[in-house]
Amino acid sequence: MTVSSAAGSSKDRVLIFDTTLRDGEQCPGATMTLEEKLEVAELLDTMGVDIIEAGFPIASNGDFEAVSLIAKQVKRATIAGLARAISADIARAGEAVRHAVRPRIHTFVSTSPIHLAHQMRKTEDEVLEIITRTVGQARNLVEDVEWSAMDATRTPIEYLCRCVDAAIKAGATTINLPDTVGYATPDEYRAMFRAVRERVPNADKAIFSAHCHNDLGLAVANSLAALEGGARQIECTLNGIGERAGNAALEEVVMAIKTRGDVLPYETGIETTMLTRASKLASAATSFPVQYNKAIVGRNAFAHESGIHQDGMLKNAQTYEIMTPESVGVSKTNLVMGKHSGRAAFRNKLDELGYKLSDNQFQDAFERFKDLADRKKHVYDEDIEALVDQNIAMAHDRIKLVSLSIVAGTRGPQRATMKLQVDGKVITEEQEGNGPVDATFNAIKALVPHEAVLELYQVHAVTEGTDAQAEVSVRLSADDRSVTSRAADPDTLVASAQAYLGALNKLMSRGARLHAQHAAE
Repeated sequence: MTVSSAAGSSKDRVLIFDTTLRDGEQCPGATMTLEEKLEVAELLDTMGVDIIEAGFPIASNGDFEAVSLIAKQVKRATIAGLARAISADIARAGEAVRHAVRPRIHTFVSTSPIHLAHQMRKTEDEVLEIITRTVGQARNLVEDVEWSAMDATRTPIEYLCRCVDAAIKAGATTINLPDTVGYATPDEYRAMFRAVRERVPNADKAIFSAHCHNDLGLAVANSLAALEGGARQIECTLNGIGERAGNAALEEVVMAIKTRGDVLPYETGIETTMLTRASKLASAATSFPVQYNKAIVGRNAFAHESGIHQDGMLKNAQTYEIMTPESVGVSKTNLVMGKHSGRAAFRNKLDELGYKLSDNQFQDAFERFKDLADRKKHVYDEDIEALVDQNIAMAHDRIKLVSLSIVAGTRGPQRATMKLQVDGKVITEEQEGNGPVDATFNAIKALVPHEAVLELYQVHAVTEGTDAQAEVSVRLSADDRSVTSRAADPDTLVASAQAYLGALNKLMSRGARLHAQHAAE
């Protein structure tokens, strides 16, 4: 099976398989709400992602519901549901994706000796039988079946070929050979794909896929090497989020292919001008900040401080930039909004930044913008992005901050008076603490009693200046679950309260889903 190229192009087409909503969400603390998942999926579809892995339907009722809704709403992309090589998993995945325009079941089983001995506790022949049976079951439910050899890079090549052959004979249309533990080097990974494709007689009946983890910082390099070995699908995530050190970053893979067409003669269907917006949406939804020096989408990706670099940029941008900021959706203009800006200007700015808001969302965002503009001398693009993303994230929260007053100074104890709206009811509390942040969080605990532990509290400025918005990240853990939330406000303490409440809302929402799941069981 081959991937057709675009009309008039001599380059091979590479399919982009995004697993932000599945593997990305498995990153500790990166839980997304249903609404956030739907928004990310819609943007991925608009951006041109070929396959969206929407979740792991058997994992929970919440995951099943998210995959089902995404399958119903996404217009173009293939929607995949992940399933272990277990009959119930595959049936649940098939039910979740059945309404998709292009449904896919993605099933996997371990193949490496260490996994077979210690995790699967199965023989090689038993695993081959499992592959044949479960891939066949999936193919009876959908026409598009992907099979993955978990820990493929630590599997003997002879046995890996036997597994791939069995999967294709059973009906798999895509074969994924993942570097599950991020162990491979580019040469090894390239050679593995070449060997499997050469040795398996019916290899031409399937598309081969790369799925790389970044434990040694080689995920993108390995993914590109897989293309040279014959792979034509790359599995990746926005910002490279994922378990442990993460996955191959979608934006890096796509821009490497676009920028280095001389040595990477491939093409994708991604609209690259949407990459920055997608990165920021994923960051807002997961509450995972993007590091400043992150390739392609980091704040410093197109910043130049060195005098030599600045001199070169002034003479010719190509002296130090191998791609333009506009090619990934970074606007050159930054400071254009203020308290006198009207609705039309604000809507135009949102369009420039890649936001498509409903009328209610726009009205809420505009009111927050005007309030911010009254408090802050200059409103930067980053300020607008922060307030809109926060507004989207908070739209369905059960607990909302109404007001916060702080008494602080050199003579303690500090005191916080807080008013919250909880399920529509407004309640007030006053608490002391060892500092204003401690007092603020104590007030929240008094108003909404809980046992969550604060694992992370981090503050940084969204933009420059003494009136810059403070962006606060908070991570809470409870019952072996960990969630992260971010909030921004010119008042650091207000941002702190909103971030804490955001994390608490996520914990409560997730807890409610788990309770419903257990009740159903």
